[in-house]
Amino acid sequence: MIRRSPRGPRQLRTVAVAAIAVLFGSTALATPSHAGTPFDVDCADAADALAVELCLAQASAAGTDDPGLGVDEIDSSRNLRQIASLPKPAPFDTESSLNSDLAFQGRYAFVGNYNGFVIYDIANPRRPRLVSQVVCPGGQNDVSVHGDLLFLSTDSSRSDDSCASTSQSASVKESWEGIKIFDIRDKSNPRYVKSVETNCGSHTHTLVPAKSRNFVYLYVSSYNPSTNFPDCQPPHDLISIVKVPLKKPTDAAVVATPAIFPDGGNPGGNGSATTTGCHDITAYPQKDLAAGACMGDGVLLDISDREAPRVVHQVRDTTNFAFWHSATFNNSGTKVVFTDELGGGGAATCNPTIGPERGASAIYDITGTGDARTLVFRSYFKIPRTNGSTENCVAHNGSLIPVLGRDIMVQAWYQGGISVWDFTNSARPQEIAYWERGPYSDTRMVTGGPWSAYYYNGYIYSSDIQKGLDVLDLKDWRTASAKLVRFPELNVQTQPWYLSW
Repeated sequence: MIRRSPRGPRQLRTVAVAAIAVLFGSTALATPSHAGTPFDVDCADAADALAVELCLAQASAAGTDDPGLGVDEIDSSRNLRQIASLPKPAPFDTESSLNSDLAFQGRYAFVGNYNGFVIYDIANPRRPRLVSQVVCPGGQNDVSVHGDLLFLSTDSSRSDDSCASTSQSASVKESWEGIKIFDIRDKSNPRYVKSVETNCGSHTHTLVPAKSRNFVYLYVSSYNPSTNFPDCQPPHDLISIVKVPLKKPTDAAVVATPAIFPDGGNPGGNGSATTTGCHDITAYPQKDLAAGACMGDGVLLDISDREAPRVVHQVRDTTNFAFWHSATFNNSGTKVVFTDELGGGGAATCNPTIGPERGASAIYDITGTGDARTLVFRSYFKIPRTNGSTENCVAHNGSLIPVLGRDIMVQAWYQGGISVWDFTNSARPQEIAYWERGPYSDTRMVTGGPWSAYYYNGYIYSSDIQKGLDVLDLKDWRTASAKLVRFPELNVQTQPWYLSW
């Protein structure tokens, strides 16, 4: 989810109306009507040209709202069925306590939440069970796991690094943002052991195992610097690399801050975001590659030297990509799927007005070898269903499904639901399964829907922002071989290799 915070505390907005207000400046939005009355919008006051375009599209789309599904009504293709659902546990069961990303280890699933994280036992996917939860506010609390350690991203300026901290402006030098490390040997009682402060906080992080296996690295992505923020000064063209000794995690520290855009990234004002850091990085350690989704740019990185990643190729799409959000490799490492989070995850962009190429995923082939590798655009993919004006919907987090001989992924689309799609032919991607709920509300915009949808050891797990943990079973001949693949641990942004052809 996009964070926009040019002034005051650097916090993600927790309600979609607020996110839209940030995008549209002082624009006032009337309650949408299914009778065809458009939003009462003055788009002239929107923050920039990109916001004006989205604002006008939103206003137009509201006037042709598709009645779609009723509130919480479920629809799906025949080959994808929900088999379990657990609501968010108290005190995470409020609208402002958003579920975020997912990680997996053995029989456990770890779900981030803006107020902490939750551990579930998923040994029986049809009966997931709450094991423990940790209250530790600090959005967006994206999570990864490795061995006995859990890592949590904090990207909202806090009074200190404790789990009892309060919100405090990033303009205060003593404010804290960064990585928190927990010992999870006892899943019923995680223990906070270390914090590492990083420039501009940690919006997301990517776990990259060291080749020695004695360490892991965290590639920390953050953005939106300001001259008013002592610890987040422009131009902020870098990522932070945290080195974590596995036998002594209390010695974790930042060891490098490589500049990804030393010559400057996308300047903005061209239909795409200004690049001031990266939003997310997906590493493929087996291939010594990483793909960075960096606001206004997409990059291919060589990570053979874990502490000195190098940009191999950089691409930009000022026609259809507003905000480069995340990335997924295919198993052979010859393709990358990038996502565009148009509207920051807080807007309704799955409609005919926005169209099929904005707020979509884009497939790039990797051609050439070594430092001559390039990213070559092939096509876009967007869900074919129209969502209503109270449903935030845009391409978001997904994972490769470990099938033999094909490139297939599952992806979350917020209130657009979950889509399974085949991109074996890079130029002609096709959806093969879907599942979605109706709107969280049909009278007001509330940030909701699947934040992440990942395939893990035979099932699809979804972290729904408002509803909690969903488990789905995909039964399709094209993905049947994936049922045989087992990973002992899965952090989707640390993409694993599996035996294929």
